[in-house]
Parts: sequence; structure tokens; C-alpha cells
Amino acid sequence: MKRFLDDNFLLENGTAIRLYHESAADEPIFDYHCHLEPSQIAHNRQFEDLTAIWLAGDHYKWRAMRTVGIDEKFITGDADPYDKYMAWARSMPYLMGNPLYHWSHLELQRYFDIHEVFNEKSAPKIWEITKEMLKDEQLSVRGIFRKFKVAAVGTTDDPADPLDMHSIINSGQGEIGKIDTKVLPSYRPDKAILIENGTFIPFVTKLEKITGIEITSVSRLLDALILRLDAFVDAGCRATDHGLMMIPFVLESDEKIEEIFRKRMDGKPLDAHEIEAFQTRILVTLAGEYRKREIVMQLHLNAIRDLNPPQFRDLGPDTGYDASHDLPVANKLGAFLGHLENAGALGKTVLYSLNPKDYYSLATIMGSFQGEGIPGKMQLGSGWWFCDHKDGMEQQMKVLANLGSLPRFIGMLTDSRSFLSYPRHEYFRRIVSNIFGTWVTNGEIPDDRDLLDSVIRDICFRNAARYFSFEL
Repeated sequence: MKRFLDDNFLLENGTAIRLYHESAADEPIFDYHCHLEPSQIAHNRQFEDLTAIWLAGDHYKWRAMRTVGIDEKFITGDADPYDKYMAWARSMPYLMGNPLYHWSHLELQRYFDIHEVFNEKSAPKIWEITKEMLKDEQLSVRGIFRKFKVAAVGTTDDPADPLDMHSIINSGQGEIGKIDTKVLPSYRPDKAILIENGTFIPFVTKLEKITGIEITSVSRLLDALILRLDAFVDAGCRATDHGLMMIPFVLESDEKIEEIFRKRMDGKPLDAHEIEAFQTRILVTLAGEYRKREIVMQLHLNAIRDLNPPQFRDLGPDTGYDASHDLPVANKLGAFLGHLENAGALGKTVLYSLNPKDYYSLATIMGSFQGEGIPGKMQLGSGWWFCDHKDGMEQQMKVLANLGSLPRFIGMLTDSRSFLSYPRHEYFRRIVSNIFGTWVTNGEIPDDRDLLDSVIRDICFRNAARYFSFEL
């Protein structure tokens, strides 16, 4: 029987053990999609306790705590930080089999060198030990980046964001000072695309203020969005991101799109056809601009959000009330990508789905748009959100191997708001090492040490660095 979370955790054979320890473990991290707060980076935040660094803002944990019966007071309510932490400790025994169980223990091990099983009994002592350790500069944001060899992070930013925190970080003038980690803004224009949402008109007003452009038409809206896109590129942007329920694809005339925009700005309702036609126009135009600037387009699809109306009213979005959707993906995605390709406007693109049923559709559609001498121009994004557990990661990578090229895969991201999330990269690296090690053990691929070492290093870091045009 193996010891819990030992050095060879998740590694089932000798080749997997060698690949992980000799090739994967020490590669730098390129966390190309996350939700870290740039202000916390700029100010080199020092966290006061485990509740602040571990639980605040982490809706994965909030959702789990609700599931095991913890009262909301101890999740998002006004309970004392220590009481919230103890509520998390009480939850832990009921999460065996959930990735949070592994991640939480890995985080205690890798950040604090604590190897005890985390539960209500061990929690008080762990609280005191970690509270003292968190005072050390090594566990500030700068120290964490250095400890985990984080070469770059891609934050997720609104086009109307002034990027002042990124300017402070890049200049080395903030409290974090000069750091080796590159902090790259990612352009996420969802509020400009989702015309039906209540955030649309306030966003237009905010965009007018930051660009100085009076947005009286769709063409002016696009001018403002492109102006901000150029500001993002100047700040180091390598990627865009879109969180859409599904890819829209309804083509309408310029005149019709302008009519739809005027109706919305006048407060008049839009029908489903009008909404999708507007969304299509903005997304198609922006995709062409991304291609011109050689930045990556990321498309996160098939999430259904904010399902609990009372909790959405009380707590707002991103609080643990979202789910995997089951909309059909292939037809409109294929038409959208074909339209871009026909116009010479399809650049590097990463496709994610929150529903694993879509992996075969995504992977086979991607294969129709590879080329231009770009390794893995079209990428099947890593297991995302509800899919970033062991089974989900294995499923995503095996589909990619069967239908595309796993050695060209750009690897793992945290998609996280927490600075404690970097052991997720270790988790992924152990899993990918085990996949290749098992194939060798079963005689499915040759035991070519040099080739396998290179492939593992590529998937862990180098493919992403090359794909996002990051200097190695």
C-alpha cells in the first residue's frame, strides 16, 4: 500500500516516476489563464492567515462546503476568519475523491511543509503554524512566484480596465518591485459581446470614458474596443479570452447590426436572432484583429451561470452557482471558424468546453483548421473548471492524443483566483507523466528517453511559451 501523497503520488510505474522527477517537476510554470488580481501582485500582498489566502474568493471551496452542509455564514458570511477556516477543516473528510482533497493537502505540503492529514483535529495547530509562516516574505506574492518558478501569468482583464496595476508591475515601481515573473493582461471583451446582459450599457459608458470615443454606433464601439486592444498589446498581452455559453453565428447586414445596437441603447428588447447577430459581428471582427496582432484567441464554452436566483441577488456572479451546459457545439463553431478562415482571419485559437461531451467535436473540428506551419495552431484546452480533476485531465489528453497531437499540447493552467493554486501544475504534471509512462510500460510507445523527456518538458512549459510568443 502506498503512503498518502508520497513522492510518487499518481505515478504508477518506473517510467512515470522517472519522467516526472527528471523532466516534469522542475520546469517553470506559464500560467497563461488565471484570475489573479493584478492589484494584489502590484502591492506584493502578504496574506494574514489561511482564510485570506485559501478561502477568500475561491468558489470551488465554497461550493464544496455548501455540499457537505456548512452554513453560508461560514462561507461568504460575516463569521470570524478562524471559524471559516475551521468550517473548511470540518468539510475535508467528506471530500475524499474530490480534487480539492488532493489540492488542499498538496498546498499545505508545498507552501508550508505540513504533511499531516488536514481535518478538524489537526486544523488548530496548522492555523497557528501557517499564520506565523505567512509573515515571511517567501510567502508574499513575490516569494510565491519565485518559489514555484512562475515564469509568466496571464491575468483576465476587462477592455475598460486602465491597466494601471499592470503598468506598476511592469515598471518595477510597485511594492513588488522588479520580478522575473511576467504579468500579462488578457483581453476579455465579454461585456461588449453579450448585448442582452444588464452590464452592456454601463460597459459602453465606461469604455467611452477610457477611450474618449463617443460610442453612437457599432463601428464606433469597435473602434473603441480595438483602441483598447492595442493598449493591451502594448502592455504585453499575448491572449484574449471569451467566456460564452456558445459560439454565436448569425450573419446580418451592417444596417441591421446598427439597428440592433440603437434598439438596445434605447432600452428596447431584442429577440434571440438580433442578439446572436450582434454577438457574431463583434466576435468575428475582434477575431480578425487578434489575428493581425498575432495574439491567441481563447474560447471558453458551454457553461451555464448563476443558476440560484436568490444567491445571485445576494452574492453576485462567480460564487459557486454555475454548472456544465449541454448545448450543441459543432455546427455553429464549425461555421464560425470556417467564416474566419475564408476571410484569412483565423489565428491561434484555444477551445475549451465545460462539458466533456464536446471534446470529440472540438478536437475533430480543430483538425480541419490546423496548418500554416504552426505547431498545434488550434488547441484543445486543458480540462477546465469542473473538468480539471484527474479523470477529466486524463480524458481530455487521451482524446487529444487520439485525434490530434498530445506532444504539441500547451498544457495546464490554474484558472484560479488563489495564489495557493500552483500545486495544480504539479498535479497535472504527475498525471501526464503517468500517461506516457503507462504507454511505455504497455509497449504502446517506445522507451526513447531523450524523446520522452523532450515531450514532457514541452507539454509542461515550452509549448505554451512558444505558442504565446513568450521568450524562453
